Amino acid sequence: MVSVSRFQKLWLRSRRPGIWPASASHPPARCISTVPALEATLDGRARLSRLWVPTGGIAASSTEDSHAKLLRAGFLRQAHPGIFHMLPLGRRVQDKLEALVDKYMFQLGASKLALSSISSEELWAKSGRLANASSELFHFSDRKDGKYLLSPTHEEEITTLVSSTVKSYKELPVRLYQISRKYRDELRPRHGLLRSREFIMKDLYTFDYSSPLALDTYHRVREVYARLFDELKLPYLVAEADSGDMGGNLSHEFHFPTSKGEDHIISCSACDYVANEELAKSPVCQHQDEVIENGPSPSLADVAVWRGISKDKRSLINVWYRSPGPMASSSPDGHEVNMHAIKAILPDFDPSIDDPLSLWTKSHHSAASQEVPTLPRLQRIVNLVDGRLHPSVQQDISPRDSRLPLFPDVLGDSLQDVEIEFIGRDPSTQHPLNLLRIKDGDCCPRCPNGSLKIQKAIELGHTFHLGTRYSEPLAATVATPTGLGPGAVITNSKAGLQRVTEQIPMQMGCHGIGVSRIIGAVADTLADDKGLNWPRVMAPFEVLVVPSKGNDEAALAVYDILHEASSSSKVSPLDLVLDDRSQTFSWKMHDADLVGYPVIVIVGRRWGSEKICEVQCRRLKSRQEVPIGDMAVHVDSLLSQL
Repeated sequence: MVSVSRFQKLWLRSRRPGIWPASASHPPARCISTVPALEATLDGRARLSRLWVPTGGIAASSTEDSHAKLLRAGFLRQAHPGIFHMLPLGRRVQDKLEALVDKYMFQLGASKLALSSISSEELWAKSGRLANASSELFHFSDRKDGKYLLSPTHEEEITTLVSSTVKSYKELPVRLYQISRKYRDELRPRHGLLRSREFIMKDLYTFDYSSPLALDTYHRVREVYARLFDELKLPYLVAEADSGDMGGNLSHEFHFPTSKGEDHIISCSACDYVANEELAKSPVCQHQDEVIENGPSPSLADVAVWRGISKDKRSLINVWYRSPGPMASSSPDGHEVNMHAIKAILPDFDPSIDDPLSLWTKSHHSAASQEVPTLPRLQRIVNLVDGRLHPSVQQDISPRDSRLPLFPDVLGDSLQDVEIEFIGRDPSTQHPLNLLRIKDGDCCPRCPNGSLKIQKAIELGHTFHLGTRYSEPLAATVATPTGLGPGAVITNSKAGLQRVTEQIPMQMGCHGIGVSRIIGAVADTLADDKGLNWPRVMAPFEVLVVPSKGNDEAALAVYDILHEASSSSKVSPLDLVLDDRSQTFSWKMHDADLVGYPVIVIVGRRWGSEKICEVQCRRLKSRQEVPIGDMAVHVDSLLSQL
């Protein structure tokens, strides 16, 4: 039996995540903290009888998904729509994932802090983000009518904090991160932890004095992120991405492929091109050009129109494109038009409104019945013409051919004095517009021979090179030698002897990982009909010891032997737990499958005479009878694959 004093020493050692000998060039394979189950510990052994695990009481359904399994297995409970309580098993998974994140942030030399969840509307207005993000923010006022919000992200606060302290380029670089609760007023929270209103995120913020140094930092973070996701031993994608409202012009996303994903990732069959659909582009292939130019003139029945509306409801947007044939492959969710392409040309476009004509119909009826119209008067019609349309059709659209529905009938007589505009080329590049979503088999924009493939995925991490997006509006500057400039790198310390007279904005980066979202995504990726499955690094416990009837004392001996063997190794000890609850053996085994322990050691009928246990690993489809002398090596071999 392991003595209490020795167990305490092991616990103290495990409380130092990410620490390895200075002489080691790389951390050991399992150099993360094994979170001690102190609340579950009795006589130095972790026991499920000492841990609150509210399994049972929730019946399984025929359509049960991974989120339902998390609820039924006792990892979490829903408090309100999109808001969840983490129960002890769920908290252990979260703690281990946070320890993994700590390990890799330590490799970057980042310091951990904790910022307040509350920020001010004034600060967000100063950065220019308040208006664009307002609908997704939780707003509140104090008793003095001060305007505040619950932060979904902390760029404004961290920039203000650092700029109030760091004054010289000599104090850079600065690397700060936190793992904290974030808030977003989701319109339709769904899929449990994958799309919630309160969530746990890791945010790393980096500050450098020049653009080359900031870019070097960015690429270092990407490399560390890759190593972190590699340790989960699950397939993931790294995609070029659009920075959106965060700002900057360089970003990458880390995704798990999953049928529940709300992102579409585009990848090439022949080269390393991978991009989020928001950023991905597929040129019109040469053979498509030839068909359009040299093929028979299409009839107007081959022309389709999609209609959108501007945010101020004063502009109608017509998108003209070639109607897909009955045999054409469809886009992932049935929509042909690329909303991101429209938004890039018309920033005022409102993609949240699927059917603008119904709004105008309602407004028209209100006006006809002498009620106040629900929409302002239409002032502008913008016609966007996709470059795949046959040239003859494009010529018919511009002169307002009466056979084409340029103006919806519902608009009636309201078209007087309406400005009509036609756009057939990208204003910035003068290339023909590409307004349709990418489909499987489209041409690759990077290589001549590749074809594109679409995968659904869930975003788990995102890296942004922000540049001066926040440092400029928030006046986060440092003093530098005159003439240093944003692109310079000081290689000689004597340069600091120059007279410091110039203030330049700091170059920033922000890099997020969705901790609670990873829990939901991993559960979704690995769950099977029997229950959940966890990677070793984030399982609530690595090994479960289950005694059959009459083998309770024998299970204690097996627990101690495994713990002693792993404690004498060079890596942290096994994270063991003993199922000593009063339920039947059959119930315990069903519960073990539902919870998803990586390895289960069953102390059964062969223990008494042969000292043999059954060792199961459902994810590896392994079930073997193992003598106790070989047990530690066999268990470690299984865990090393998970």
